[in-house]
Amino acid sequence: MSARGRCVLVAGATSASGAAAVRALRAAGATVVAVGRDAARLGPLSALGARGAVCDLTDDTAVAALSAALRADGVRVDGILHLVGGWRGGGGIAGQSDADYRALEGGLTALRHVSRAFWDDLVAAPAARTAIVSSTAVARPLAGGANYAAVKAAEEAWARAMAQGFAKAADAGASAAALRAASVIFRVRSLAGLEDDLAAAFVGLWDAEASAVNDQVITLGA
Repeated sequence: MSARGRCVLVAGATSASGAAAVRALRAAGATVVAVGRDAARLGPLSALGARGAVCDLTDDTAVAALSAALRADGVRVDGILHLVGGWRGGGGIAGQSDADYRALEGGLTALRHVSRAFWDDLVAAPAARTAIVSSTAVARPLAGGANYAAVKAAEEAWARAMAQGFAKAADAGASAAALRAASVIFRVRSLAGLEDDLAAAFVGLWDAEASAVNDQVITLGA
């Protein structure tokens, strides 16, 4: 088993980590759909061999339209790497503004929309892998990053619920051995400098059985 022949959607692809993921996935023989808001920033990813798709992933109608358009083209997604997010913090508890929280919340919103829109594809895939990038702050949240840690904790809860959903779908099949999909959480203290490590770790998920990686938390750069 490997990433060769898989179709992977990279959500929030217009970043250094997105470019690293596209390169690694293409080198492994995967088809890549790179999704972002800015068509100009998707251009370099298309040059790497990805199919670029402009979409606001915080808009559920837009995500549903993207899913429908891909299906109409015969594209079935069997991998998702979720890279939508960012950092805002500082000011202790009293300084955790609603504006900062709403900006950070977009990562969770996008994860919810994308996973719902492509769920049927993932469950039907012969070997599906999904992953989010979370933070070590979830294990030790600090006052100055409370908004950030809270959103990342929520994203982890959603990713773990996906893992249970994959297991439940497998249990409904012939046997528990039918588990073919896995949801994984990668934690980092900072993603800077770990972009290639993240890409390699994500591609490597297809080298393991789904049962070995589903619902796992993997810390990078520890």
